[in-house]
Amino acid sequence: MSPHTPSQTAAAIAELVDGELQGAEDIQVHGVSDFDQAQAGHLTLIGTQRYADRWADCPATTALIKRGLECANPDNKTIIWVDNADLAFNKTLSLFAPPPVHTASGIHPTACVSETARVPDSVKIGPFCVIGPGVTLGENCVLHNNVTILDETKVGKDCTFWPGVVIRDRCTIGDRCAFHPNAVIGADGFGYRPQMTENGPTIVKTPQIGTVQIGNDVEVGAGACIDRAKCNATIIGDGCKIDNLVQIGHNCQLGRLVVVSGCTGIGGSTVIGDGTMIGGHGAIADHVVIGKGVQLAGGSMVATEIPDGAICGGMPARPLREAMREIQALKRLPDLLKELRRR
Repeated sequence: MSPHTPSQTAAAIAELVDGELQGAEDIQVHGVSDFDQAQAGHLTLIGTQRYADRWADCPATTALIKRGLECANPDNKTIIWVDNADLAFNKTLSLFAPPPVHTASGIHPTACVSETARVPDSVKIGPFCVIGPGVTLGENCVLHNNVTILDETKVGKDCTFWPGVVIRDRCTIGDRCAFHPNAVIGADGFGYRPQMTENGPTIVKTPQIGTVQIGNDVEVGAGACIDRAKCNATIIGDGCKIDNLVQIGHNCQLGRLVVVSGCTGIGGSTVIGDGTMIGGHGAIADHVVIGKGVQLAGGSMVATEIPDGAICGGMPARPLREAMREIQALKRLPDLLKELRRR
């Protein structure tokens, strides 16, 4: 941990996470760590029986452990029993977090800010940022270096833009959003049509005259791209979490609290319902409707509608149990072929 990190007692942490102590209350916690990298004085997380069985041999002296697991505790260690170990660990991490990256107050002299942009005094704008005409920034926004926000875009309060973020013209962003390095919001959607001319075939670009509307409390990962609509708007609902290197095509509509894992591509005009979770490397065709509360396993390929609450996986995506049975059957196929040849 960083040298500035304070120590905390196990009792203080247990109070923070509403946990039940087993062991010494005054044991000092000097840092937090993953289970396999933990050292003496560290607190670690145990959320499964596999790690609970190894607790006695772990160098860490304190652990947040999910209630219901079976875990003997050596005399020199302390357990904090909690209902949800992951959420409790999140609270503990905040105690040991390093100071935030510093961005000086006001507007850096190398930034280019249009005279018609509305920038409250509470906004921090770092080196080499560009703020276009008619842009409106909400209170307490932070723009780190090399951020570009183009004409007529409206940004809510308490948003953070990390280096290299590009927000193109006329987009709308809600409150408390975060955009990680090199995320691009509002680039042209991928729209082309073939056309035969007197000089032979050509490909004609479809104008992309729409916008992107992003709700409150949205987080967009590094290198992610959300395309503007052909017309109307690409919509990202409140609370969505978009991982690194995700592509969201033009005119998509994501409901509230949708989670999209890394390297997923979502084709244009797809509609995704509230609370859906998409695993990494997903591939979703255009004009597909995915219901509310759907879970898609990593690597899923979606080409048809998926109803509310479905748990799916595979290529093409289908009920996950069915997909797993087919995978198991395929593993047996070489032996079955050998047996058939012998007959």
